[in-house]
Amino acid sequence: MNLNQVTLPTLDLEPAIRFYRGLGLQLIVHAPPHYARFECPAGDATFSLHLVEELPRGGGVSIYFEVEALDRRVEELQAAGVSFTQLPVDQNWLWREAHLADPDGNKLILFHAGANRKNPPWRIAGG
Repeated sequence: MNLNQVTLPTLDLEPAIRFYRGLGLQLIVHAPPHYARFECPAGDATFSLHLVEELPRGGGVSIYFEVEALDRRVEELQAAGVSFTQLPVDQNWLWREAHLADPDGNKLILFHAGANRKNPPWRIAGG
């Protein structure tokens, strides 16, 4: 099994498209006003947006995008006007993370984990 894509809700497709293109995702499907799909610049995963009348309530979903040169990319995004709720910090689970939100308030985490992404020291043997 392989993860194909993650879809997030949006109240306004065009500002959301501009935001995600600004993060570096490549727009591959543009079906306004209801849908847009992107390719990630690395790997095989895709990401999409779907127009909704109301956003889900509560904590929602957190989307993680892995970035090799995290600190440099955060600096570039800040220079382009992107605001972060947390600048890059080393976490106790051995990932370095920066947090931000998209125009709809969906929580995004840009991170770098290297080998610890799938193989942390506490990985279950045989898992």
